[in-house]
Amino acid sequence: MMNKHRINQTLGAWAMTLGALLLFTGCAGYRLGTMLPGDIKTVFVPTFVNQTAEPLLEVDTTQAMIRELQRDGSLKVVRTEAEADAVLHVVLKGFTLDPVAFRSDIRSAAQEYRMIIDASMVMRRTTDQSVVVESPLIRGDYVFDVVGDLSSSKLLALPDASDDLARRLVQRVVEYW
Repeated sequence: MMNKHRINQTLGAWAMTLGALLLFTGCAGYRLGTMLPGDIKTVFVPTFVNQTAEPLLEVDTTQAMIRELQRDGSLKVVRTEAEADAVLHVVLKGFTLDPVAFRSDIRSAAQEYRMIIDASMVMRRTTDQSVVVESPLIRGDYVFDVVGDLSSSKLLALPDASDDLARRLVQRVVEYW
């Protein structure tokens, strides 16, 4: 009986030691903060290129991007390309509204939509135009209820979808891997 108890204690101790070892070594490669090269400290963000049919989409999304970069703090946003270590070019490729829920009284009338903004981005060094980070597709979205008419609801939802796209763009830029 004593040997069985001692064996269980020994196995338990080994299991805890192994678990702790796995837990701590699993984080050994993780690094907090930016993964950008050390020479990239400042960024210039020109107005996004809008290839969608949605008018003025580039205005909201560019402003959201600048706010998100400032909030993140990994890169300093500057006013001109001449001041920047890198330039972030973003092309808005798609804008869609997908119905996700319908009214119970009128099955053909959507009550809830998902706004989706698709973009591509490339960040280049200003010194030699080499690519720092690039992504052919980044998607931001936001689900919203239709309150009143669709046009008004869409205008109210656009800042949230723009913020989501900006958050995903910044993640891709500062964690570029």
